Amino acid sequence: MKNIEEMENPAPRKRGRPPAFDRETVLASARDTFWKHGYDGSSIADLTAAMGITPQSLYAAFGSKAELYRETLDQYRRMPRPEPGNPFQDKLDTVTAFERFLTNSARIFTAPEHPKGCMISTAVLNCAEENEPIAHHVASMRLQTLDIFTARIERGIAEGDMRPDTSARSLARFLGAIVQGMSVQARDGATTEELLGLMSHALAELRKYQLQ
Repeated sequence: MKNIEEMENPAPRKRGRPPAFDRETVLASARDTFWKHGYDGSSIADLTAAMGITPQSLYAAFGSKAELYRETLDQYRRMPRPEPGNPFQDKLDTVTAFERFLTNSARIFTAPEHPKGCMISTAVLNCAEENEPIAHHVASMRLQTLDIFTARIERGIAEGDMRPDTSARSLARFLGAIVQGMSVQARDGATTEELLGLMSHALAELRKYQLQ
């Protein structure tokens, strides 16, 4: 029989057991499902089948499909690059920095071990009205990349390797369009070599603004 103290101060009820899976592993499976089929095209059944968990476990661990998608996008950004490091922070001239970034992009977009293209560049361009918050979230991530491109070109102007009359934002948008185009073409079957060839034309345009 319970004593009085136990009856007056019952121990808090324990919640269900924590999910018996490695979070990063199941996130990677969900990431590749979203990457291949898009947000609208990935059902809960598709996701749980790929992740090897039940719908109840998915909701318990991630809250919702939308929150799961946001976590997979964050994991995508953390994926290792073929050439490590951050070319936009390294001590490189502007053209070389973008050359390294675009080369990495071409290799990632065509790598055989995961879906083709970029998970962010061409994600959620059209969606159901109820999924607009997700579309806005992905659009904000693309704008962050555009801001990074702009800042790197402005740094090149300040450091004297880019022409002072360069329109940093306009050039950044051009390079952003190149990345999005590379993503679409990779999805359509373009090879690494073909994307690198496309990249060479973008770099030729960028060099027009480079101070020798």
